[in-house]
Amino acid sequence: MATIADSIKTHTKLEHADQRAVLTGTHFMNGDAAACEGALAAGARFAAGYPITPSTEIVERFASRAPQVGGLFIQMEDELAASITLQGMVWAGQKSFTSTSGPGFSLMMEHIGYAAMTETPCVFFNVQRGGPSTGLPTLPAQGDMMQARFGSHGDYSLIALVPNSPQECFWLAVKAFNLAEQFRVPVMVMMDECVGHMTEKVVIPKAEEIEIFPRRAPSKPPGEFLAYGEIGEDLVPEMASAGEGYKIYVTGMTHDKRGYPLGNAEAQRILVGRQFEKLRRAEAELTLIDEDHMDDADVAVVSYGITSRVAERAIQLARAKGIKVGRMRLQGVWPFPEKRFREVAQRIKAFVAPELNMGQVVLEVERCAGGHCRTIALPHAGGTVHRPLDILAAIEKGAQA
Repeated sequence: MATIADSIKTHTKLEHADQRAVLTGTHFMNGDAAACEGALAAGARFAAGYPITPSTEIVERFASRAPQVGGLFIQMEDELAASITLQGMVWAGQKSFTSTSGPGFSLMMEHIGYAAMTETPCVFFNVQRGGPSTGLPTLPAQGDMMQARFGSHGDYSLIALVPNSPQECFWLAVKAFNLAEQFRVPVMVMMDECVGHMTEKVVIPKAEEIEIFPRRAPSKPPGEFLAYGEIGEDLVPEMASAGEGYKIYVTGMTHDKRGYPLGNAEAQRILVGRQFEKLRRAEAELTLIDEDHMDDADVAVVSYGITSRVAERAIQLARAKGIKVGRMRLQGVWPFPEKRFREVAQRIKAFVAPELNMGQVVLEVERCAGGHCRTIALPHAGGTVHRPLDILAAIEKGAQA
């Protein structure tokens, strides 16, 4: 009997996107739709989800587009089911994702830890809204940034990207799937309500211009390979797919490279240590910062998502006043780009960090500053965005430090 996975055409071995899935041209769409198009272009052919504001449009669009490219969407009974179903499909050979917001993201945390422990390459879109609890379902916030990194229990390392426009939602969705396959980790795309619902021009290139990172095929023939095959110099293991004749054992318990459980401290040290080290070695590649006017800056404005767009106006006003201020817009927040921030801290007066939360990523900025310069936080509980003049006042304060 054919399985659901069998009915979905796989594209994981292509070097470029499948033209059928790429809506080449100039479009007028919101960030949620653009994220869906990026996922399709990257080769995603399965999504599981549960409706929740303000992320529902991602999977709604996928549900309508998937049949056109041989894909499938399943609405699950809740976010717990969605977050584990997508991982089953990944092990069946498909690129898969889910999307959610605040409360749903909390429900997914145990399975995010499972994806990290089993090194399952998958993507989670979180369109952030005001919280905690039900909070402000239709209004923006950036309060899930620390949860994305530390929300599940235990020690693990993953990647989180932060777009600030519909165009970037498309490209960072593509990048999220590429990074997930390259490093065998779950990748978060941390949008916010404003970016998710903002409608702008989105230019989608031809399929041959969209590079795809293929899944690492087993180097051994079927019958000999287990869940974690040969581990390369980059510490990333190969990955077999169920149903292809390989012997696969997958568990959330501490395990060896065969996938077999090993209940001892030495196995934990080896496994978790390697999982951390594979991303640490790629620090330069994973340092994703959009910088401007940083060569002679006295103040650096650190922002991401919708807040970065508000901050840009404040930066313009500050420069008009003659203040030497630069931009450090985070496109990737986890792993945090420590090396770059430590370098900048040695030669500026202050970091200014506006966020739509009560102070989360600013804690990492302050840690990396290490007392070499001042860190000025601009917390905002969400619901609205910052006023540019408030950010300008913080820039002026930092310039006087």
